[in-house]
Formats: sequence, structure tokens, C-alpha cells
Amino acid sequence: MPGSNARALEKGRTLAADGLILDLEDAVAPDAKETARDQIRDAIKEGGYGKRELIVRVNALDTSWGHDDLVAAATMGADAILLPKVESESIIHQAEEIMATAGAPDDLAVWCMMETPLGMLHAEEISHASPRVGALVMGTSDLAKDLQCAHTPDRLPFITSLGLCMLAARAAGIAILDGVHLNLQDDEGFRLSCIQGAELGFDGKTLIHPKTIDAANKAFAPPAETIEWSKKIIAAHGEAASEGKGVVVVEGQLIENLHVLNAQRLVALADAISEMEMDGE
Repeated sequence: MPGSNARALEKGRTLAADGLILDLEDAVAPDAKETARDQIRDAIKEGGYGKRELIVRVNALDTSWGHDDLVAAATMGADAILLPKVESESIIHQAEEIMATAGAPDDLAVWCMMETPLGMLHAEEISHASPRVGALVMGTSDLAKDLQCAHTPDRLPFITSLGLCMLAARAAGIAILDGVHLNLQDDEGFRLSCIQGAELGFDGKTLIHPKTIDAANKAFAPPAETIEWSKKIIAAHGEAASEGKGVVVVEGQLIENLHVLNAQRLVALADAISEMEMDGE
């Protein structure tokens, strides 16, 4: 959501999205940076966003706005600060020092835009750089430019980069979000990219228009039959465990603890979605 667009910041309160990235960077013109900063601060202070996570994307620290953005965002009341073009752990440490000096709360997370070849090669160190690091966000548009690769329907040119960041995020135990789909007229292509992202293991997808929210939610929310199966194997495994058994066969499938852990994750996700829907979020 462009921080310079007051109407967009207001509309964000009604969207069926898990999180909103309130942008000070690419979506804001140079002469509107300070206005955007003030409007985002006022919007967060006003509230009304329910349980949506609020993430402020600042300008890079090597720009004329980056330092002031970070100082302001540190105490706005956001859930996370999104740093652009993170290429090493040193950028995160530099941001942390500024945040600490500005009085940022200990639970204010740092999210990292992964959008350059160097960022891909340093994904592991970035993911483990600090306890504040909470998520990696794929910036496939800038990455395509630097890689000099094409945006193809199967996204094969990005697979190595997506895989490196996925491995790093999972090893660090943090979230990872897939990149945007730029063609807003390509509904089928967007749907397929969401399905592919979910299959690759991404926790969600970054979006550039409200009309794409429903398709993304459908792709990343676990299907009803998956939840039903998850509950079934959780119950069966629990019963087997009470009898001193480590495995159980359910409808011909061998169920071990690793399957139960994933089932519990899916059920917890479904419960969270249901709670959001009941609250009108």
C-alpha cells in the first residue's frame, strides 16, 4: 500500500489480507516521501486494522530517506520493518543499531527483501543475522532485471533463487513470502503462480492489487479435505501413542510423528483463518 495514498491506507482496513506492507520505497515518488512517512504513522496510530500484520517498507539506508524512515518506523507501532535489497548481515546489524537508538521495542521484527544476486548467495547469513529477522520477501521483479532473465509461466529462471531462500528461511525457522505477479490481466497465470508458490513451501504471496487477494487466499489456505485428513491422523496417532505405539496406519498410509507435526501446523493455520473470518477481518 503506497504510504502517499491516504485512500489506499484506509482501504487496507477492509481487505481480506493477513498483512499490509505500508510502503515508503518504490511505490512513493521522491517528492512524496516525507508525506508518506507522516501518513503511515498517523494511519497506524489511528488503528482499525484488526489482526492484520502491519509492515513498513523503508527506503534503503544508502538513500537520503532511509535513516529517517527507519527512525520513524521504529516507534510507529508496526509489527515489522521491511528492508529493501538486503545483501548481507551487515545491513541488518546497521538497521538494528538505528532502531535501538530510536527506541524500537524488542519485538519489532525485521523483514528482508531478497531481490539481488548477492542477496541470494547470502540468504543463509541474512536469515540467521539476528533474532529480529522474521521473514524473507522475494523481490522477483528486481531480481529478474539483475539476472537478465525472463518472467516465464513456470518461473524456471527463478527456481534456483527461490530454492536458496526457501532453504535459508526454513533452516532459520522464519517465514518466507513469494514475489509479486506483475500482469494484473493474467488471472490464470497469477492463480498458477500462487499454486506453485504454495507447492514450493512459501507461507504466502505478496500482492500489488486487492483483486488478487481471493485467489491467493484460496491457494495458500489448506483445503477442507486436507484439514479433515489432518485431524484424522492427529487423533489416530494420539490413540496409538497412548498404547505405546510410535506409528499407525490410517487408510493404508503409514503415519509417523513427522506427519502429525505437519498436520498440527495445518490445523492451527485453518483455525487462525476461521478466527479471522469470524471477526470480520
